Amino acid sequence: MASIKKSGRREARERLLARREAESRRARLRGRLLVGGALAAVVALAVGAGAYASGSAASGGSEAGDKPFLRPAHTSGEDGVVVPYGKDGAKDLVSVWLDPRCPFCAGVETGLGPTLKEQADAGNYRVEYHFATFLDGGLGGKGSKRALNALGAAVNESPAKFMDYLRVLYENHPADENDDRFGSTATLLDLADQVPGLRTPAFNKAVKEMTYMPWVDKVSQAFYEGGKKGTPVVEVNGREVNVLSGKGIDSIAPDAFRELVARHGER
Repeated sequence: MASIKKSGRREARERLLARREAESRRARLRGRLLVGGALAAVVALAVGAGAYASGSAASGGSEAGDKPFLRPAHTSGEDGVVVPYGKDGAKDLVSVWLDPRCPFCAGVETGLGPTLKEQADAGNYRVEYHFATFLDGGLGGKGSKRALNALGAAVNESPAKFMDYLRVLYENHPADENDDRFGSTATLLDLADQVPGLRTPAFNKAVKEMTYMPWVDKVSQAFYEGGKKGTPVVEVNGREVNVLSGKGIDSIAPDAFRELVARHGER
């Protein structure tokens, strides 16, 4: 009888310790996601939800300075805050919201990016990319905005080079969003070497001098004004779809995504 009581007490202590550890993990996560003095959100770890933000203060400081506003070529929307890819006549629209430092965004782009490009090239749908930079403000650093500036320089070269460079960046993303690797313009330029023809004098100058930072600020603000709470977000014809597998940062399989597009596509 005594051994049963001891076993029960031990199990109770173990449950208590496990509960306290879980609460501690949640508290650490909440602390990491405190942005501009306000709680961003609690990430739903069980389903692998990505990074979250609250309020424009989360975007971090601006490096635009007194640079003139330049809109990269091949962008759309007011102030060019959207980067489209594909044919104008495509009947379906896939919209994607990403933060360059977000590991879950990397999982989505590396897992589904080739499918997005392939299907857009075939005219099956058009893709529109939107970007956030709140991890710079939430975690400190400059990587989200500087990477987005480099992406602006890439799309100014061509939509195809933008798609290739986006893939390269996410294939070399920081495994930990606290790593501000993309804050180094030298790193961004080195990675651009993997995209044939991207390292033009204009591209190099825009990355080094951060030419598109005023545009980056416009893109960042558009994210908050759009009401999205985090990244990654994917919508098919305006309807949000879940593209996270729940297994680490991995996305769902391309075939599963194709089914989602078919299900939510225009009839």
